[in-house]
Amino acid sequence: MPQSSAQVTAAEISRIAGVTRATVSNWRRRHEDFPAPSGGTDSSPLYDLESVRAWLSARGHVSAATPAEELRTTLRLRAQSEGSGGSGAPEGLLLLVLAAAGRSPEELTAVTESPDADLIAQAQRDAATAAESVPAAGPVRFGAGDTPVLRALYACVRDEGGQAALGVLAERELEDSAASGAYLTPAPLADLLARLIPGSPAGVLDPACGGGTLLAAAARRGARELYGQDNLPVQALRSAVSLKLTAPEAAVTVRAADSLRTDAFPDLLVDAVLCNPPYGVRDWGHDELAYDPRWSYGVPARAESELAWVQHALAHLIPGGHAALLLPPATAGRASGRRVRAELVRSGALRAVIALPAGASVPLHVGLQVWVLQRPEPGGPARKSVLFVDTAADAAAGAATAGGRGGAAPTGRTRGGSRSASVDWEAITAHAVGAWQAFAENPDTFEGEPGVAHAVGVVDLLDDVVDLTPARLVRASPAEVDPAELSAEVDTARRGLIGAARSLARTAGREGWSAAGASVREWRTATVSDLARGGALTLLRTVPEGARSRADGDGSDRKGTRPDTARAVLTGSDIARGSSPTGDPAELPGHTAPVIAAGDVLVRAIAGADGPMSRVAGEEDRGALLGLHVHLFRPDPKRLDAWFLAGFLGAEENIAGASTGSTVLTVSPGRLRVPLLPLEEQRQYGEAFRHVHALRAEARRATLLAEETARLLAGGLTGGQLLPAREAAEGDAVHGRGDDSPH
Repeated sequence: MPQSSAQVTAAEISRIAGVTRATVSNWRRRHEDFPAPSGGTDSSPLYDLESVRAWLSARGHVSAATPAEELRTTLRLRAQSEGSGGSGAPEGLLLLVLAAAGRSPEELTAVTESPDADLIAQAQRDAATAAESVPAAGPVRFGAGDTPVLRALYACVRDEGGQAALGVLAERELEDSAASGAYLTPAPLADLLARLIPGSPAGVLDPACGGGTLLAAAARRGARELYGQDNLPVQALRSAVSLKLTAPEAAVTVRAADSLRTDAFPDLLVDAVLCNPPYGVRDWGHDELAYDPRWSYGVPARAESELAWVQHALAHLIPGGHAALLLPPATAGRASGRRVRAELVRSGALRAVIALPAGASVPLHVGLQVWVLQRPEPGGPARKSVLFVDTAADAAAGAATAGGRGGAAPTGRTRGGSRSASVDWEAITAHAVGAWQAFAENPDTFEGEPGVAHAVGVVDLLDDVVDLTPARLVRASPAEVDPAELSAEVDTARRGLIGAARSLARTAGREGWSAAGASVREWRTATVSDLARGGALTLLRTVPEGARSRADGDGSDRKGTRPDTARAVLTGSDIARGSSPTGDPAELPGHTAPVIAAGDVLVRAIAGADGPMSRVAGEEDRGALLGLHVHLFRPDPKRLDAWFLAGFLGAEENIAGASTGSTVLTVSPGRLRVPLLPLEEQRQYGEAFRHVHALRAEARRATLLAEETARLLAGGLTGGQLLPAREAAEGDAVHGRGDDSPH
């Protein structure tokens, strides 16, 4: 058990309690009985862990800390304690996750409640068993100082699953990500890269696999032979364990070594390569690899490590096999890479370059690119063009034409380099995959989409620069739109905007609140896990078919239906945009999805994007399937008001306290908190939240129509279809007189 002398920071208290750090600061100022600092400094005090837990328990926060947070805390405390007799190595704990994931919740509970000696012996046996199925896993030894971590790890796997435990362990080992260069590829981005590979490849390689996100995405697309390599041993082991958890039917082989210098699979040829390689590495082996046979398209310059990864990927493909790599934008235009780029284009190996908006992945302030490559086939068809897709502009206006619920505002805005940067993955994936599939099917007849996708001839690309930047090459020519038609379209948009503005004014004019008084109102709260265990609500989620039902600690119910092509899928972006379900059921391969009912409360599983985090399902949502990144809460109407629940679950502080991660913030549904109020009072709050929802919807509809009206006006003026009011009147007068003078 955790040591009584352990000390925690204010940040750790916030995680234990499931609140923000600002809330902990308020507790310290407003409550005289809050535990006094037991160490540290004035600017960074430390508090006795057991005293803090006792204080939290007395105030109803005893169950706020999730098992993942408990594991995170015990890991730090073990590192803080010297001479504890623990192993101190992460490999054993990673192996233990794999073994624990194969046990039943009852077995895991028994292990957590066993005496220290029995716990250590069981963990030793479990890790040894798991090591037999993970290549290159070394011997493991646990000591007496490891017992708090072992108990927390078994509990975390039991209540939140193996992936949650893996994430916590990786956080501990890769805290200084800027120094290690190890970043998690966001799941939507990994899915996009996997979808750019035609068909269902049997064998897939990721030579810089990290945590295995890309290979897991390939497994979801049907891959059954997964090969990975990473320079960091902890990442390689984490990837192997993660893949065995998520793709138990696949053959997984992961090695730890530098792929460019020490290729672990020198003779391997696969159907597909997916990779998010390290960027800007100058010490990648330029001198020692100068005569490497992989450089079929030219020796990469010292500053072009990314082009070395491109050729490494092509060297591991069967003829006709495809690769998708995530690369920095400089790779497309840097002078030092011109010769290699020219050969990639000339040979037909480069098939497409897709620009992503800033915020798609680390570094968040840079708009990265996806390069789609195909190894040329001997005697195969000549490739005369390359596809260029620019989704960066689409991210800012991806929802401009979204329907349902009175229209929707864009959700693809990014916030510079902030951790909350977000993009509209549904819109980006639709444009990128749609354009690529149409181009791949018949490049010669591909028409493209103005401002989004354009096929450029190979001859036109082979100039002195060979600049492959999509924003430069995807240029829409002035549309040949009839002036009268455009004028009528502008007038329609303008009338819609006026109506939306009036509706917004009426909604904003309602007053449904009053001041709470001299002090802020406080109330007792319960976590979703507590409410689910008490039967007040049921938490539903979309899960892989055949997933073993387990007690998740959040009361989740895994009942659902296999994806039906006749049903739409409700996505997180639909909630953010306020649109009706727009997802494609084909995006749920191998999953069991719950069917949404009117009155269900829907909460986005990924935090940080613009727009609301929650809503109550209406009639337009009834019968739709639940998307992968949405949590569904089904309240008992006799105990919980749906709009009351949606309002508090989607509150900014509530979401912040229940979110984990760095690049992508994932909401842990069981940690969300709800005030304990009588049903009649809940309904009063619910009516107020319903009004807030209507106000937000009207505001977003008016904003969308304003943007659309302005876009049409600006485009018409610059395209020559519209004239300023005075010139238009003069033009009409001239034409009315029959003046045939030249204009």
